[in-house]
Amino acid sequence: MLNEVPILNVDFYLPGSWLTLSPSLTAAALLLIAFAGFAACEKLSPRAGIPIPLLQQSYKANFSLFMFNSLIMSLLSVSLLWAVAKQHLSSGILSYIPNANWKAVIALLSLDLLHYAWHRACHRFDALWMFHKVHHNDPYLNVSTGFRIHIVELFMTYCLKALAIIALGVEELIVLVSEVVTTLFIMFHHTNSEFKGEKWFGYVFTTPSLHRTHHSVERHEHDRNYGAILSVWDRLFGTLLAREPAAIGINGSSPQDFINLVKFGFVEKLPAKALPANLETMIAEAAYYKAEKRNFNPGREWDDWLAAKQEILEKIYGQKHNRMRQLQG
Repeated sequence: MLNEVPILNVDFYLPGSWLTLSPSLTAAALLLIAFAGFAACEKLSPRAGIPIPLLQQSYKANFSLFMFNSLIMSLLSVSLLWAVAKQHLSSGILSYIPNANWKAVIALLSLDLLHYAWHRACHRFDALWMFHKVHHNDPYLNVSTGFRIHIVELFMTYCLKALAIIALGVEELIVLVSEVVTTLFIMFHHTNSEFKGEKWFGYVFTTPSLHRTHHSVERHEHDRNYGAILSVWDRLFGTLLAREPAAIGINGSSPQDFINLVKFGFVEKLPAKALPANLETMIAEAAYYKAEKRNFNPGREWDDWLAAKQEILEKIYGQKHNRMRQLQG
């Protein structure tokens, strides 16, 4: 993520201008513009309808985690790890490759492969999944979900990347490029939108459709599609799955506010799922969205309400459990 980007003591000089921009500020501006663009895509061409109050709840929780993580990582001075990496630039594995272009390509591919392997480990080992499940418990996938990361997972990711950069001897500029491109793709593939040619684009890169499968409530679906930038790793290691999930998030009851999300990372088992206090508001918002889609033509208000209630209960309990409740009356 952006708060993993090291501070570089290098300036960019814009030709024909007195303006001087640091790489970090340039990266931050680029990612902010990209975030706004992806958010606009969600608004103009949403893949799935999300009631406004629930989307606002998701944004609030995700940005709170992002700000908290940024503050803590700054206090811990993790950027010192990047200074250590700079000192090992000439002693890393890549120092044996004379061609600068090949060195950059190998570095970028290696860091993306590392992200794939680490992401897969976070699903494979319970001690890591405890923290990673915070990212998965957002039931309304959107561009801000990419920032929903528990502080412990973020810190471990920092350390792992720093060790890899030291071992490889990756140049600071390549590290910056890798972090910016990775963050752009993380925002991109969490975006609640779709576009023409997405299937073909997915043969090489991770797309919103592929990553949506990764956020399924079903384990056999969410233990797939780990790639950050390239979907090639999933194809190569047999973890690719192209399928529309029935529901997004995790099974069981889990918090959706900042403080409890931080605590949630230290909870090993989930309690049984309970009805949210604002269930009627959720149903009303969903029913309004359905009525809006049919231009508010009268006569189907009750159908909209029942369909909205059915969909929300399915997301809360799961389809199978909800059908059982209906049969039981």
